[in-house]
Amino acid sequence: MSVFAAIKQHVPEWPGFRPAEWFRKRREAASGDERVPIRDWVDAGRPARVMGVDSALIWVTCALLAFGLVMVYSASVALPDSPRFALYSPTHFLSRQAVFIAIGLVFAFATTQIPISVWEKWAPWLFALAMVFLALVLVPHVGKVVNGSRRWIATAGVGFQPSEIAKLAMCMYAASYMVRKMDVKENFVKAVWPMAVALGLIGVLLLAEPDMGAFMVIAAIALGVLFLGGVNGRMFLLSVAVLLGAFTLMIVFSEFRRQRIFAYLDPWNPTYAQGKAYQLTHSLIAFGHGEIFGQGLGNSIEKLHYLPEAHTDFLLAVIGEELGFVGVFIVVTAFFWLTRRLFIIGRQAIALDRVFAGLMCQGVGLWMGAQSFINFGVNLGVLPTKGLTLPLLSYGGSGVVLNLVALALVLRVDMESRALMRGGRT
Repeated sequence: MSVFAAIKQHVPEWPGFRPAEWFRKRREAASGDERVPIRDWVDAGRPARVMGVDSALIWVTCALLAFGLVMVYSASVALPDSPRFALYSPTHFLSRQAVFIAIGLVFAFATTQIPISVWEKWAPWLFALAMVFLALVLVPHVGKVVNGSRRWIATAGVGFQPSEIAKLAMCMYAASYMVRKMDVKENFVKAVWPMAVALGLIGVLLLAEPDMGAFMVIAAIALGVLFLGGVNGRMFLLSVAVLLGAFTLMIVFSEFRRQRIFAYLDPWNPTYAQGKAYQLTHSLIAFGHGEIFGQGLGNSIEKLHYLPEAHTDFLLAVIGEELGFVGVFIVVTAFFWLTRRLFIIGRQAIALDRVFAGLMCQGVGLWMGAQSFINFGVNLGVLPTKGLTLPLLSYGGSGVVLNLVALALVLRVDMESRALMRGGRT
């Protein structure tokens, strides 16, 4: 009787134990004549005692949602003092954000019940649906104009941004695209050109709103997934150069965008301080006022009608004023950890030969990382002002719901990867 048979005779409940594979790994890890105790053989064959989900990812997400709820309330509690929000109660934005989070959690739970293979099958159609929504928002009486931008579609008194759907759709479509183009990824015409056309069409629709910030995030997702999918380095650099050239031309030929760049470069100039750089200057004042430990939760001065959009685009400035450098550092660290974790889950899926799932996870990581980085940069004056919220934290229904759905997709990928590693099936 072989040693493997003898061991399995004593431990018949090992459904996922592969002795040859285990012995190979142990032999690689061991050095010299190191012997393997029989107890290690028994422990090695048992299924890993781990949860079926990434509990750390869930806890960090829940912590960011809870913290965002508190800060949205703090940043918006004084808004009813303004004539624009005179009909709102002090808890208006708090209650709506709580409802958005509840809806997002329901959608997220439903998302985790659908296998990734189904999402892969429907990825191109979801991308087409996102394009339809981006076109519909430009139709008069369908798209809602807010602050000079037509970015929302109002349904039953609630508006949603098609650009948020487009971000998630791009994560799926780019991953699906790379799987389908894997055999021709060295050919520019066959591998890169079709994606460039799709990205250009999205850019035209988004810039017509206008929403250059969302376009930058979607472009980062598309190019990042192409690069991670193995597109030739020269073709990738060429694509980046073309995109940067397009952004430069948009700034050169747009007086509005050009003035924003000048205001960003010299925000304290009296010409810009009360105009294009008004938000930036008051955001910087908030950070300066917060110093190291902040003025205390609820004690922000800038949120008292000095800093516009304090509960959305510039929520980080309120965090900096009330909780100081320490609070901002914790938020930045949390997003760094979240982005890194999404990439790790994606890499694990690719190692298990699940390329679509892995690239989609990394696309979501690019989304969270790029959007949070741009929001940090705008609030701190490192980047020109853009209308981008902070994922999971800022007030906004479609943003929070789609963020949670995207993270639920990653969670589903992780659940399937864990099942595979335990010898099961997805």
